[in-house]
Amino acid sequence: MKEEQSLSWWQLSLIGVGCTIGTGFFLGSSIAITKSGYSVCISFLLAAVGTYLVFKHLAAMTADNPDKGSFCSYARKAYGRWAGFSNGWVYWFAEMLITGSQLTAISLFTRHWFPSVPLWVFSAIYSALALLVIIIGLSSFQKTENVLAVLKTAAIFLFMILAVLVLFGILTEHKPTLHLPNKDHEWMPLGPLGLWNGLIYAFYAFGGIEVMGLMAVHLKDPKDAAKAGRVMLIILAVIYIVSIGLALLLVPVTAFNENSSPFITSLEPFHLSIFLHIFNGIFIIAGFSTLVASLYAVTTLLGTMSEHQDAPACFKQKDPSHVRWSSIILTAAGLIVSILLALFLSKHIYEHLTTAAGLTLLYTWIFILFSSKKLSKPSTRQTCEMILALLLIGAAVSGTLTEASGRPGFFISLGIIAVIAIMVLFMRKKWKQDQTAS
Repeated sequence: MKEEQSLSWWQLSLIGVGCTIGTGFFLGSSIAITKSGYSVCISFLLAAVGTYLVFKHLAAMTADNPDKGSFCSYARKAYGRWAGFSNGWVYWFAEMLITGSQLTAISLFTRHWFPSVPLWVFSAIYSALALLVIIIGLSSFQKTENVLAVLKTAAIFLFMILAVLVLFGILTEHKPTLHLPNKDHEWMPLGPLGLWNGLIYAFYAFGGIEVMGLMAVHLKDPKDAAKAGRVMLIILAVIYIVSIGLALLLVPVTAFNENSSPFITSLEPFHLSIFLHIFNGIFIIAGFSTLVASLYAVTTLLGTMSEHQDAPACFKQKDPSHVRWSSIILTAAGLIVSILLALFLSKHIYEHLTTAAGLTLLYTWIFILFSSKKLSKPSTRQTCEMILALLLIGAAVSGTLTEASGRPGFFISLGIIAVIAIMVLFMRKKWKQDQTAS
């Protein structure tokens, strides 16, 4: 038990940063910028507030009752077996969509250097390497995420330093013009609907608090989960908003496009090619890091779900520090499907997968809030916080319907919910039999 509860709060914060900063920010933020313009900073601020409120309630449940099943176990205790079952499988599908999104993005970044190599080759290589990290075990995952968290955070600070030097004309022959918004269409190129539609991509950039929930059981003191999450989210909110703000000052808002990172786009006109290659490499590392985090989350959760008979017995973990081969095989199958989707669907596959993954993840967050309300006796202030979080999440979910490019992801997420609802209907008979037998 001592070995399992070995994390300090700052280590969990680092893991949270490592699990969160990825292509959802380095590439997905471009989609948010093209839709929201300069108001994208408002989107990220709103998403940070919503994410903090959700994690605050998850951390409170963790402090009261540390459970390696985290939000799934809390849902089961709050609403019964169907809730734990559906929560677990919704999250599994969400994470598999996230892996597809990450694989597509890091393969695109890699093909920047090797344009003649097919995407599926890079996707297969990164999938194999990520699975290897998971197979080696929990200690490998923690060390990998800690190192990559520091590297990714340092990279963002490097971009901010370069951006400031460029703005002051230190790295260029002439001091560049500041691109400040002076017209309404620059603040919001697509109007208020653009801000609404882009909110899902800001929330997606904060996806990772669920992994922190799963890892919180390893804290020396579970009550430190709230502190770890608060520090992580403050760090992320500040560097997200400041770095995007600097990128918007360097080039016109019309220069950004959904197929290129905003940080590459903003530095390209200033002929800093060596730094562009460095950032491209860091983006690949960042995407690989979040890919590993997603695989860790789903393989660990499969083992916990198996213990509760919400997944086949073959997924049950005998050693908490290692996952079963059956979990690896199922996850590998999901990765193969993601690779095939990236190969054969439209060129907007990254946007569709990101939207669907973000939405499915938010459904899990909604259940975290409802579970917290059921299991605790929230004060008036806590109830208001829950309502605010639900309103922000609701805005992100409904915003995907305001534009054609967001609708495929919305309907994919609804399809996943429908499949799991059917699974629940089939399982109810078995659950009744088990209840009668006991």
